[in-house]
Amino acid sequence: MESTIRESYDIVIGLEVHVQLKTNSKIFSGDTASYGSPANANTSVVTLAHPGTLPLLNKDVVSMGLKMALACHGQISSRQRFDRKNYFYPDLPKGYQITQDRDPMCRGGYLIVQTRNQLHRIALEKIHMEEDAGKSIHHEDGKGTSVDFNRAGTPLLEIVTKPVIRSAEEAAAFLMEIRKVVRYLAISDANMEEGSLRCDANVSIKPRGTAELGKKVEIKNLNSIRNLSHAIEWEVDRQIELTEAGHPILSETRTFDTALGKTFAMRTKEELNDYRYFPEPDLSPVIISDVWIEEVRQAMPSLPHDVFEKFVREYMLTTADALTLSETRETAGYFEQLCTLTPRFKAAANWMIGPVKSYLNDRGEDMDQFPISPDRLGALVDLVEQGQVSFSMAAQRIFPVMLLAPARQPKEIARELNLLQDNDNRSLERTVDEVIKEFPLKVEAYKNGKTGIVSMFMGEIMKRTQGRVDPKAASKMIEQKLSEK
Repeated sequence: MESTIRESYDIVIGLEVHVQLKTNSKIFSGDTASYGSPANANTSVVTLAHPGTLPLLNKDVVSMGLKMALACHGQISSRQRFDRKNYFYPDLPKGYQITQDRDPMCRGGYLIVQTRNQLHRIALEKIHMEEDAGKSIHHEDGKGTSVDFNRAGTPLLEIVTKPVIRSAEEAAAFLMEIRKVVRYLAISDANMEEGSLRCDANVSIKPRGTAELGKKVEIKNLNSIRNLSHAIEWEVDRQIELTEAGHPILSETRTFDTALGKTFAMRTKEELNDYRYFPEPDLSPVIISDVWIEEVRQAMPSLPHDVFEKFVREYMLTTADALTLSETRETAGYFEQLCTLTPRFKAAANWMIGPVKSYLNDRGEDMDQFPISPDRLGALVDLVEQGQVSFSMAAQRIFPVMLLAPARQPKEIARELNLLQDNDNRSLERTVDEVIKEFPLKVEAYKNGKTGIVSMFMGEIMKRTQGRVDPKAASKMIEQKLSEK
């Protein structure tokens, strides 16, 4: 599609994000909420809605909801009630879902998200608690459907944005920020592959600058950030093409086919969904006191955006480095410990983003599994920055030994491997003079403007000294000597 046509329309997106909470038991019963159990193992008469059974609210779910409401700056409801949302699916045991309609966990609020070098304040409509449904498993031969009720009754938080998102990139950034926040708060593992973080996107277009919103199309059950972005991009193009051709846009629910990269219609939507909400008669209102809110607030960690800003402000990191190092609570905590042990913040960040991240990625491990303590890694950073070993020798020779023997000091390893650099300028000068004398044609080439020849001299010097000289000092001396010729 031509960019001029696309730019003549405003894109309007609202997201509905479902976060499965990391509780031991379900929201209204004592059934385990663990993932990966055999089908229908995590059920009881309460989960299966046998006659005469009653729900009992899990207090941990409310506390986790309060954490998220505070993290999103929402207006917490002091008196919260549950409602029945009536609809029929085979995997919904009761024939209705217990949720919050009139009195949610909180209203309003916002999250700050980053796209490239721009910050966006995404306004929220509300956050509410509810129970999940089960899972329908359609047989590949098309001859039947099985139902697994393990997920039925697991606790969810639904985070609903206002229709203020203006691009697929911004939507993806919001979902990534939600994932980071819930992981920082330790209320969900937010694993999209396992379904503990799911997203629906409401997408519409309108002529640029007009106020009236277009017909809304809902894309259901997007199970990755990549799919969210691709689905929105394709759906926007589809709606613009229909509009340009003079065809109406139907208000409908669509699904995204990941193999084809397209959305397909599932069903048309009514202007208002008639779920026949009414108050849940078996649950009393939940009273949220100021004392409870303050207790939750005091127990909360620093949040991703605050950590990001601190890394930029106090440690003078670039936006890209700060985003990477604030990605998880464990990585951010490790880096902060590292910065209390060495004042060389940029060098510490380079080690975290370089060798440390590569090691963890290769092994498929997280930061809390990294074997080297911050004080040992800080000592290695200082060893390099003080010019006692080169970065290449530290990364290729010392770091691997530390991974196998985390208790050992890096300087001890460097001494054992004979890697400590010779900082005697007279010895370095003799080596530089010898190399320059042996390559007169290369010296002439340097004089004729081929300044890149310095790297050849550097390689020769590092080979003759077995890497035991400061590369910066050697490079400076080579350039000085060549300029004198």
